[in-house]
Amino acid sequence: MSLPLAIGFTILAVLIIAGLSIYAWRLWGEVKRRRAFRVAEIDRANQNCIDSLDALSQAMVERQVDMVEGALRCKVLLDIIDNRLVDREVWRVLGEVQVEAEHLHTHQSRRELSPRERHREDLQREEMAKRHDHRLHLAAVELRIFCRDWIGHNEQAFND
Repeated sequence: MSLPLAIGFTILAVLIIAGLSIYAWRLWGEVKRRRAFRVAEIDRANQNCIDSLDALSQAMVERQVDMVEGALRCKVLLDIIDNRLVDREVWRVLGEVQVEAEHLHTHQSRRELSPRERHREDLQREEMAKRHDHRLHLAAVELRIFCRDWIGHNEQAFND
């Protein structure tokens, strides 16, 4: 191989390596951008859940919402944030109510029930609410504290 041909191949190799390096650097930047976007989306979704939990738990504390319905909604929102949260002793009642209420109809299927069937399910919900009232109230109070701490923690992190 002649010297000019070797120099040409060397220059070509350096250019290819430089081009691939630039491409890899851009890909890495895209990975970082997507990761930051995903984290921001998760934070936004969690904040929406926290806002809903805060309003719902306040309504439960003030008895402005059916306690069973509130428990079911709180359980779903906590599961979205982190399904391990309902393992906390004070919030276990939310899971217990969910299991007990699995057979009850909701939404459109509830509307399709006869008035007598709907009334029977309402009585079951009321009985469930009475049985778990104290624990559901405590869970709602703890949820309010949890939401306030979350909001305060995120505001502190934002201000840092």
